[in-house]
Amino acid sequence: MKAIVYHKYGSPDVLELKEVEKPTPKDDEVLVKIHAASLNAYDWHVMRGKPFLVRLMGFGFLKPKKQILGADMAGRVEAVGRNVKRFQPDDEVFGTISGSFAEYVCAREKYLALKPANMSFEEAAAVPMAAITALQGLRDKGQIQPGQKVLINGASGGVGTFAVQIAKSFGVEVTAVCSTRNLDKARSIGADQVIDYTQEDFTKNGQRYDLILVANGHQSILDYKRALSPKGICVIAGGGSMTQMFQAMLLGPLISKTGSRKMYNMLAKLNQKDLVFLKELLEAGKVVPVIDRRYPFSEVPEALRYLEEGHARGKVVITL
Repeated sequence: MKAIVYHKYGSPDVLELKEVEKPTPKDDEVLVKIHAASLNAYDWHVMRGKPFLVRLMGFGFLKPKKQILGADMAGRVEAVGRNVKRFQPDDEVFGTISGSFAEYVCAREKYLALKPANMSFEEAAAVPMAAITALQGLRDKGQIQPGQKVLINGASGGVGTFAVQIAKSFGVEVTAVCSTRNLDKARSIGADQVIDYTQEDFTKNGQRYDLILVANGHQSILDYKRALSPKGICVIAGGGSMTQMFQAMLLGPLISKTGSRKMYNMLAKLNQKDLVFLKELLEAGKVVPVIDRRYPFSEVPEALRYLEEGHARGKVVITL
């Protein structure tokens, strides 16, 4: 089978489209023929081995442990291990598994769910990591409640476009922060108010929010604190700078302990239960993936270059 392979950390230039051995599923695994995959910031962090913390998280200290890149995917089950209970051959599935930039991948069934019936493989592949990050940031860390005022910073990116729609499904008032060219898109996916960050700093306009989800942005967490209501919660689920994320990791717990406002940093925990929850939202039409660009499998390096520029409007998808 063909796969996107890399043997050292670096720019997209280290990636190669190569012929590799087709995997065989273990007893608790599902073999999936991949029809589409999607890119996340995760992919270029793992590709580059940066920040250095990535290497310490088990991806390989001097060189990558796993040579096939990718995570999000959607495809069709080709074979199942003897202990697999939830899936059978020909099932259409989506989920997240390391090594998804390949024609086939083996995945444990707990990381998969049946593909939404009303979605193409490309649309389903756009969902898992970004949508689960948005869901867990809003629901689990953010403790979202109906009637709240919620702000999504970085509302036009992969996580942000899902966050706006998922927040609306919880019955809140959503303010989306994005650039001028993305204001109409933010309105079209449900934002009640939009703020153009090139014209206005939402942390200085006097408005207060019950929940702020940071999918992108460069503000200090002290700026975010200023924009929170007295018992508000800020969740850093991504960001344009590592400084911001490290501030959340180091200062967030201190702020949370010494006052009524809460500041959290988060990494998504991928699981089948949340994939099924999202599948129901997708099938109900409450959430629709926003796809910016589609690239053929051979152009994964070009797709990653585009994603790294930081201007993607929604998700970038790979078609196989």
